[in-house]
Amino acid sequence: MNKNFWKQFAIALALFLAGYFTFNSNLFAQTLEKPKVSIAVGGKNLFYYLPLTIAEQLGYFKEEGLQVEISDFAGGAKALQALVGGSADVVSGAFEHTINMQAKGQPITAFVLQGRAPQIVLAVSNKTMPNYRSVADLKGKKIGVTAPGSSTNMMANFVLAKAGLKPTDVAFIGVGTSAGAIAALRSGQIDAIANLDPVVTMLQQKNEVKVIADTRTLKDTNEVFGGPMPAATLYTTEAFLKKNPNTAQALTNAMVRALKWLQKAGPSDIIKVVPENYLLGDRALYIEAFMKVREAISPDGMFPEAGPQTALKTLQAFEPELASKTIDLSKTYTNEMVQKANAKYK
Repeated sequence: MNKNFWKQFAIALALFLAGYFTFNSNLFAQTLEKPKVSIAVGGKNLFYYLPLTIAEQLGYFKEEGLQVEISDFAGGAKALQALVGGSADVVSGAFEHTINMQAKGQPITAFVLQGRAPQIVLAVSNKTMPNYRSVADLKGKKIGVTAPGSSTNMMANFVLAKAGLKPTDVAFIGVGTSAGAIAALRSGQIDAIANLDPVVTMLQQKNEVKVIADTRTLKDTNEVFGGPMPAATLYTTEAFLKKNPNTAQALTNAMVRALKWLQKAGPSDIIKVVPENYLLGDRALYIEAFMKVREAISPDGMFPEAGPQTALKTLQAFEPELASKTIDLSKTYTNEMVQKANAKYK
């Protein structure tokens, strides 16, 4: 055979292979029922949602074939509204919402766990409450939360309930998750604050608050709630999961990769990845805050078996109407996709 034959054969083979791989990559893309996904989050800058930011910034969503658009809201309750209203496909939000929504006949399911401790801190202002002695002193006071109905509001309600106070015994005010929250406390608009890091560490560093309940570590979380408390998750409607199983799996894969990356990353690695505005103008403080919440981040995205029950008991403490509802906790979460993601990214 002459050289010309082999040359033509090589060209034909190259074209065949190029076509083969193009076909297969297109086939892969087609397996995602919904490659464009909108995710709503309430306070994206918080460590509570750090895995979401890592998955986005490191391109893990893109590598799964997804085009993800993340919309940031003042708090988790607002993000939930986006899902219910149809402007978001998925929410990066607190697990407790899955229980409350099932009680309202609008079932949603959490399918990957970002946080195994809530990271929420309830603290009083040293400016307006310098003589604070006990939770009972909060009666009649203004408490700043990220947004009314959000996980920060729920945590504050639970601490109040343990002290014999009802949610109506205080006034809850939405202050957001960053500079606005800090300004509200410093200006005296609120007497106490339920918020997360890096906001809390910034206030602590300048001795502006006294912490009265802390859930940034597993030990403290157990003391507050009496068991493991699932925190940030990715959750969506049952209908979305049934209609888009491959898309949901791709989202889970990206998030599990982010969680595993965070287990090995150092503070300096985090600083390089997160947007500059997350740092609130103080890199050293951001690193200090990260070290306080590091163990709260889930290592693998798995929901602990006892976690949903802890969440239900917590909500029942200040939402008596839940006692009359039959809640099927097995429908509030699934570990199925996380297990597959962990097998893929060992």
